[in-house]
This record gives sequence, structure tokens and C-alpha cells, in this order.
Amino acid sequence: MGCGTLESQTTYSSLAVALKWTSSARGDLVRLHEFLNSVNIPAAVRVVRQLVAGVKRIPAYPRLGVRLAEFEPREVRKILVGDYEIRYEVTGSDVFILRIFHIKEDR
Repeated sequence: MGCGTLESQTTYSSLAVALKWTSSARGDLVRLHEFLNSVNIPAAVRVVRQLVAGVKRIPAYPRLGVRLAEFEPREVRKILVGDYEIRYEVTGSDVFILRIFHIKEDR
């Protein structure tokens, strides 16, 4: 991906909450990087770093994001980082990063 942020770090821990990336979320991050990289290389690196930094903050306050009712009874939430939505699921002592996409994408 070029910015060395995710390949070696897929699980983080904070306050007994483990943060885990799904393969879909990792794929989303790669896809977003590749799209931006074709237009603006510095922006691609900056956006990926901002998204990873946003994800790393989730374990400290896992229920801060807005709960998405369409996933009930699962506890799926979303946060916004810039123009990007990060969806994640809180399950006991784990937080799974499910998807990452631009808010203007048709989802």
C-alpha cells in the first residue's frame, strides 16, 4: 500500500478491548489508497494515515459511534473520519472494523 501502516499491525489493544480488522475493511483501505494514489499520491498517504489513526481511537470509546439499527441485534456502529465512514462491530471485548468507504459512495 505504500504507507506501511496496516500490513504489520492488524490487531491493537486498549483498555481490554481488542481491535481487529476484517479482510473486507483491509480491502477497502487498499482500494481507497489505490484510487487516491492514481490522482494524488500525497493525499492517498494522508487519507490512509488519518483513517488508521481514527480506527486506533475506537477501543478507548467503542460505543461513541452511532449505532446502526439495520444491523440489530448486532452492535454495529459508525464513525466519520473526514469524508469517510468507518463501520465497526462491538462484540464483548473485541471491536471488528467491518468496512471503510467514502460518504459519497453508493452503499
